[in-house]
Amino acid sequence: MLSTYTWPRFSSTRPHELDTPGVARRPVIIVGAGPVGLALAIDLALQGHAPLLLDDDNTVSVGSRGVCYAKRTLEILDRLGVGDRVVAKGVTWNIGRTFFGEREVYHFDLLPQLAHAPDHKRPGMVNLQQYYLEEYLLDRAREVGVELRFRNKLTNVESHADGALLTIDTPFGSYTLLADWLVAADGARSPIRRMLGLEIEGKVFTDRFLIADVVMKTPRFLNGPAERWFWFDPPFHRNQSVLLHKQADNVWRIDFQLGWQADPEEEKKPERVIPRIKAMLSHGAAPGEPEPEFDLEWVSVYTFQCRRMNKFRHGRVLFVGDAAHQVSPFGARGANSGIQDTDNLAWKLAAVLDGRAGDALLDSYSDERVVAADENILNSTRSTDFITPKSATSLRLRTAVLQLAQHAPFARRLVNSGRLSVPCHLASSALNTRDTEPFDCTLAPGAPMDDAPLQTSAGAAAWLLDALDARFHLLVFARSALDVDPAALRELSEGMAVHVVTPAPLPNVDLAQLIDHRGVLARRCDARPGTVYLLRPDQHVAARWRKLDTAAVRAAHERALAGASQPAQLAA
Repeated sequence: MLSTYTWPRFSSTRPHELDTPGVARRPVIIVGAGPVGLALAIDLALQGHAPLLLDDDNTVSVGSRGVCYAKRTLEILDRLGVGDRVVAKGVTWNIGRTFFGEREVYHFDLLPQLAHAPDHKRPGMVNLQQYYLEEYLLDRAREVGVELRFRNKLTNVESHADGALLTIDTPFGSYTLLADWLVAADGARSPIRRMLGLEIEGKVFTDRFLIADVVMKTPRFLNGPAERWFWFDPPFHRNQSVLLHKQADNVWRIDFQLGWQADPEEEKKPERVIPRIKAMLSHGAAPGEPEPEFDLEWVSVYTFQCRRMNKFRHGRVLFVGDAAHQVSPFGARGANSGIQDTDNLAWKLAAVLDGRAGDALLDSYSDERVVAADENILNSTRSTDFITPKSATSLRLRTAVLQLAQHAPFARRLVNSGRLSVPCHLASSALNTRDTEPFDCTLAPGAPMDDAPLQTSAGAAAWLLDALDARFHLLVFARSALDVDPAALRELSEGMAVHVVTPAPLPNVDLAQLIDHRGVLARRCDARPGTVYLLRPDQHVAARWRKLDTAAVRAAHERALAGASQPAQLAA
C-alpha cells in the first residue's frame, strides 16, 4: 500500500527515575498520546500545570481513524494553538448528501447563515486524517512544555485516596511513579480501566464495516466538491450502505457496510477491497471514461458499540475520550466528544491544583460529560439502527422513509445517516445559576457560547472566542459610559476577565472592550445595555443578568467553582 504521509518515529530516553532512589510524585500524569490525551496535556500546560504524558507507542496513529472535526472542536483547537494548522491542511465542508439507490434523497448545509454573513470563524466540519492532528498537537505540546515519554507502557496501577501508584515498563527497565491525579486517555480498550476492575456498559452492534483510505487519482472525484456523501442500497453495493469523505492529500475515506457474517481478515485483502472501490468509483462514469485509478493507503474492518462507564471519576483517576465512552462513527461523535471532555476537565483540574476549588469540582466533570455521552450515545444508536435495520419490519420502514423523503420534506427529518456532532447544552448542570429574568435566545446557562465577529479598537477583524482564554469571563453590554460601573467591574476583575461589549469604542472607559460593530453578539445574547453574561473557562454560559449585580456575579462565580452536589441532567 502506498501513502502520501511519512510516519514519524519518536525516540525514547532513559527515565531519570531509574537512577533515582525513592518514588517520585507528579501532580498530573496522562496516559495516552492520542488527540484526547494531547489536547488535555496542552490545555493544562497553558494554565500553568504541564503534565507528564506517557504513551506505549512511538509514532502517531496509522490510518485516518478520526476524520471529521466539528465546529466546536475546531474552536477548542484554536484556543490550544493548532486550529489554524488543522483548517489549513484539512478539507472544509458544510454540505452533506444522502442517496437511496440512484437518487439523491436530500442534502443539508451545516452553516446556512454563512450564505448571508461570515458570522462564524470556523466552518461546520473539517476533514483531516488523525495522524496529522496528532502531529500538530505533539508539536504544540513540546512548545508549551509538556513532558512526553514514548514507549513507556503502564503495566500496573493502584488507586489510593491521595493518588495513584503507577508501574511503567520501558526499553531501559521498569520504574514507579506516584500521581496526585491520573488521567486515562488510553482508548476504547483502556488498560487502566481493566487494571482497576471498572466496567463499561452498553450495546455492541452486530455489523461490520470496511474502512478504506484511498489516494484518489480519478479526475471526476478530484475535481468534485468536498461534501459528505452517504448511500443507502447503492447499485454498486446492493443492500448495504456506503459513506464517502474527502480528506487532505487527495486521500478519500470510504466506509462499506459488510454485514455481521463477513470475515474481517478476508475483507481486508486487496483482492476483496479493490473491486469494491472500483465498482463505486465507476458508478456514474461517462461513456468511454478511463478505469478509475487509486492507491490504497490503509484498510481496516471494524464493529462498533455505544457504551460508557457509570462515572468518569474514580477517586484520583479520571477517564476521558474512548476510555470513558464509545459511540459508532456515524455523526463524528468520537474524537469530537473526547476533545470536548478535555475542554470540560482541564479548567476544573487546574482550579483544584491551584487551590481555587475543592476536588468536588471534578465530580461535575463526570456529571456533565456523562450527560454529553448519553446524548451522543442516543443519537449514535438511532443513526446505527436506521443505517443497519435488524428486522424485516425495520427495513420496510426505512425504505418507506427514504422513498417519501425524495418528495416530502417532512420525511427528510426522519432520514438518519448520522446526526452530526454538536456540543452538549448542560442546561441543568449544578454549576449553573438560573435566570431571574426572561431572555429570548438559546444561550441559556449551560449552553456553549456562540462565536461572533468583532473588531479591535483599531478596527481590525477579530472573533469573540479568540478573546476568551481559560479563565472566567464577564461580558458587560453597553452603548455608552453610563451603562458601565468601572469601580464595580474593576473589583470583579480580580477573579475573572471583564470585557465591555459595545458597538463602538467608548472613550474614558478604562476596561477591556470588545467592539460588536455589527451587533451580532448582542443579537445572539438577546442583550441590551446593562446585560451581563458570565462565561466559564470552557466558554459555556454560567449565568446571565439584565443588570450588573456584583454580589450575584460573585455568587455565580463561586457556584461554578464549588462542584456539583447533584448530577447534571439534559434539558427536555
